[in-house]
Amino acid sequence: MTKYCLTVTCPTQRGIVAAISGFLADKGCNITDSAQFDDLETGNFFMRVSFTSETGNDGESLRSEFAETAKSFGMNFAFHDEATKMKVVIMVSRFGHCLNDLLYRARIGALPVEIVAVISNHMDYQKVVVNQDIPFHCIKVTKENKPEAEARIMQVVEDAGAELIVLARYMQILSDEMCQKMSGRIINIHHSFLPSFKGANPYKQAFARGVKLIGATSHYVTADLDEGPIIEQDTVRVTHAQSPEDYVSLGRDVESQVLARAIHAHAHRRVFINGSKTVVFPASPGSFSSERMG
Repeated sequence: MTKYCLTVTCPTQRGIVAAISGFLADKGCNITDSAQFDDLETGNFFMRVSFTSETGNDGESLRSEFAETAKSFGMNFAFHDEATKMKVVIMVSRFGHCLNDLLYRARIGALPVEIVAVISNHMDYQKVVVNQDIPFHCIKVTKENKPEAEARIMQVVEDAGAELIVLARYMQILSDEMCQKMSGRIINIHHSFLPSFKGANPYKQAFARGVKLIGATSHYVTADLDEGPIIEQDTVRVTHAQSPEDYVSLGRDVESQVLARAIHAHAHRRVFINGSKTVVFPASPGSFSSERMG
């Protein structure tokens, strides 16, 4: 039996859950996992439902037949085949810890994604990428060629059919135009010290101030630099006994983990943008299992 996921966003009102569950039951579908959130401040309702079709209904027929129900509640909705991996383009500069982590997780099936290309403004990771049979594109970016470079980047994304761009420590600021075009489809990772310790060597700055927590934040990219809706965050404790190099190493690890968790949530359609923040539903049972364990 094919497993599907239905995502719904609409103005809150009585009867939404009953309408969705009733529709799926009438179409011979069995709900296996469900999460919902009613935001009383914004008046928005969010829901994610995993289900199996026990009578052979496919996603396209369900989508067509659900349209009338959706219209009556003003829903934005989508049906997704959970066996289909999301196509992703990774962008990286000279720090490779997040890239290497994502390559490994994708290879063993721990992330439900297909990495269809890697783009960099340097050649450092070409061999690592092509050795895994993934196309590598080196696109240099300068102030003078930025529009042309971004056009080439978007051409790679479109030719590969990518649904998501991941900035795995890509050290270039994207234009407002690109951010708007890919709104809700670019995920970034950075340390969680912002707005403190901006600029070069943030971990050394943090060491000098004696911070006790190192963290990382993953968020959607918007035209407001590093201020997009947050998807995932985490921290690790440090003490006076650690060196600046320890800070960097610990920060590198937490960045990799936070970015992977953010991509996992997005690829499983668990993240909903709610104004300047997000609604992130818990993972469905079994969604963390990988094809190759150990």
